[in-house]
Amino acid sequence: MNLVRVGAAAIVAFLTYFILGGVFFASPAMRAEFTRFGAVYRTQQSMKSVMPIGMLGTLLSMVVLAVLFAMIHPLGAGVVAGIQFGVLIALFGLGSFVLHNHVNLNIGARLTTFQALAYSVEWLAAGIVISLVYRG
Repeated sequence: MNLVRVGAAAIVAFLTYFILGGVFFASPAMRAEFTRFGAVYRTQQSMKSVMPIGMLGTLLSMVVLAVLFAMIHPLGAGVVAGIQFGVLIALFGLGSFVLHNHVNLNIGARLTTFQALAYSVEWLAAGIVISLVYRG
């Protein structure tokens, strides 16, 4: 396992995830859905004070994913392996986060669907980026 490539893959995946998240979660449709559930979610203003914790958590997640990818493909692998890895991570996120939150939080099916689509694209992109950067 090449730790420099793991670190680089994690950082690029982190940036990719946040860029795509910014596009999805700043869209008018998703913003409108979040505001419907103000008792559950923080306002944009109040999120700013805790955003560094979320960013640290996401970076930690990307490091873990890059290490897992490197353990599976120690010599690196192509984009197909990245797609497969990203799909698996997206499905894990769908089951462990999105659908789980739909049950635990008082949110609607429309917001759950938006989150499912957004997070799936973000995790798929992270898997692809990790595979492309790790293979060097």
